Parts: sequence; structure tokens; C-alpha cells
Amino acid sequence: MSFDPIAAQLAVKAARATAGSARPDAPVQPDRHRTRRGDALRTRVARGLHSVARRVEPAPRRTPQVG
Repeated sequence: MSFDPIAAQLAVKAARATAGSARPDAPVQPDRHRTRRGDALRTRVARGLHSVARRVEPAPRRTPQVG
């Protein structure tokens, strides 16, 4: 195998670009926080279903207190 200076130079540039992106002073892009379109509707429907379930479910039996 013969030494290929162009390939070595490309490999060094690629390694520097990869290592340079992990520098501690590199600019940080904040994570995008997007709400989904149906989140508010889903919350309202869940709240309604929970209230209906509380009314429909039978109350737990209480054991009589002795004493």
C-alpha cells in the first residue's frame, strides 16, 4: 500500500470537524419544545372522563369499626 496524502488530509479534516463540534465553548442550540395540536383537547376530555368514572364507579365498602 502506498501513502496517499490527499486521503490523510481528508481524514484529518473530518476528525477535526467531528472533534470540534464537541468543544465546551461550542454554541448550544436550545431544544425546541413544541406542544402538539390536540394536547388541550386531550386534557379536557381526560378530565371529563375521570369525573364520569368517579360518579359511575361504586364506592368502596367500609368495614364497621368495632369498639
